[in-house]
Amino acid sequence: MPHAYPFLTPEQKKELSDIAQRIVAPGKGILAADESTGSVAKRFQSINAENTEENRRLYRQLLFTADDRVNPCIGGVILFHETMYQKTDDGKPFPQYLKERGMVVGIKVDKGVVPLAGTNGETTTQGLDGLYERCAQYKKDGADFAKWRCVLKITPTTPSRLAIIENANVLARYASICQMHGIVPIVEPEILPDGDHDLKRCQYVTEKVLAAVYKALSDHHVYLEGTLLKPNMVTAGHSCSHKYSNQEIAMATVTALRRTVPPAVPGITFLSGGQSEEEASVNLNAMNQCPLHRPWALTFSYGRALQASALKAWGGKKENGKACQDEFIKRALVSATNKNKKRTVWIISKIASILLCCTFINIFLYLSSSYRQTARPARENMLPLEAALLVESHCSWPTTLIKHKHPSSTIATSHWKRACPPLSTAVTVTAVCPASW
Repeated sequence: MPHAYPFLTPEQKKELSDIAQRIVAPGKGILAADESTGSVAKRFQSINAENTEENRRLYRQLLFTADDRVNPCIGGVILFHETMYQKTDDGKPFPQYLKERGMVVGIKVDKGVVPLAGTNGETTTQGLDGLYERCAQYKKDGADFAKWRCVLKITPTTPSRLAIIENANVLARYASICQMHGIVPIVEPEILPDGDHDLKRCQYVTEKVLAAVYKALSDHHVYLEGTLLKPNMVTAGHSCSHKYSNQEIAMATVTALRRTVPPAVPGITFLSGGQSEEEASVNLNAMNQCPLHRPWALTFSYGRALQASALKAWGGKKENGKACQDEFIKRALVSATNKNKKRTVWIISKIASILLCCTFINIFLYLSSSYRQTARPARENMLPLEAALLVESHCSWPTTLIKHKHPSSTIATSHWKRACPPLSTAVTVTAVCPASW
């Protein structure tokens, strides 16, 4: 059995865990603005905008400088290398500007996919060479988390075992290097939605891929509390003839995650995976309302699903900047609202539980009072215990019990308290017992 030699101090673990928790704090998700120069070229071509460094800077500046309505929605922003070193119009580096807004700065560190020899068109991701030194520099320059994307595809013969294992090990090695420098790694094993596979096939492949990824992360001693997962949603292939409901997609996705992702992982930040803005938001909402238990935060790490409408509104024209920002804010608010519905449902369920508890206590008090009135003439012979309940509020789970001596009785006081943020409740129960009891 191999021995684990700890490479992270308790202080380093706390830093990584705190960063991850900030990114996926309630109501927050990630803006993925890490498109490569080639990817931006395709998107700019759709709006007839020239793909220059200055145009890329201007467009991303519009997203980063959107008004304060996005502050509660965006926990982190993933940057491309070029964007990491660009500045706002007034000369402030983008990382510094984003940090001043309370957003965590991330950086894309992989260098794209390359063919995996001996497979049916499958790939692995390059960029491990020099990653140790690059992570050290990115940390100095303000990055606190990173992203690395691996890609797998579903066909009758893929993904192969070789592709699954190779990509899992690449992701684990990347994650380990990031954590050595105080950078939270986002692990992204994307299964492409291309093809005609059905929902069941996608769920099966997703489970196999994620199981391999977390086995590799364990083998590389990666600290899971200081990581995030960025998976695909479990959906049928784009060419599948059957249309699945949002609830079916949500159930398949959460089921796959429950079977493979340890509860130590703070959050799961879904990629949009070629879905429209509306589809991505509705599916995320359905997952957060899924009746299955979810020990991790479920949120978004969207690029296109936050930017498509904004890019179209901008159209490469400076005078359209305000319209671009309004569209971006609108999509961010919708995505964050859908995530927050999970907490709203949780709060409502707690309130309902407390009200039900109140009802039972009131019934018990009424019955106890009626019984004492009818039994009082013969209480010395009939009752071994007279109990008086003094209720100050409502809750459950006894935590302390204090007994005081009294000339004619023993007074037992039990204080019950359970905190269930944002609601805290307590109850005090006093039982008066005859001294002979």
